[in-house]
Amino acid sequence: MTVVISAVLLVGLAVLLLGVRVLFVKGGKFPSTHIHQNEALRRRGIGCASADTDRK
Repeated sequence: MTVVISAVLLVGLAVLLLGVRVLFVKGGKFPSTHIHQNEALRRRGIGCASADTDRK
């Protein structure tokens, strides 16, 4: 039983810490993880393999 309670608390803490920006910042949102929305990768010419190749 102690292991289950510890696991639930650990998962709850992880979710809370991952969502700090979303929960506590006004207008907060999760950062985009898509390649086409990353400025540094676009400057290097790196794109998504599943996206259209003619789109820039």
